[in-house]
Amino acid sequence: MEGSRRVFSTVFILVLLLVAIGTGPMVAEGKVTTKVESRTCESLSTKFKGFCLRSSSCADACQKEGFMGGKCPGFRLRCTCTKKC
Repeated sequence: MEGSRRVFSTVFILVLLLVAIGTGPMVAEGKVTTKVESRTCESLSTKFKGFCLRSSSCADACQKEGFMGGKCPGFRLRCTCTKKC
């Protein structure tokens, strides 16, 4: 039982290490843009109700609020509106 825990923890740490190494070069090469470079500001929608499952419905609600568009980023399922800063 103790041996299986040790193997599981070792595999888990190796997977985390591979994920960290895989995302590192993208930031160093400039493939990931920051919000400052893209000059796009984000704000949570005040009129969108419910879970944000489709970015197109979120974008429609954001355009009614005066934003350029909207999207459903992340796991929190909230509508985020975007506009140029």
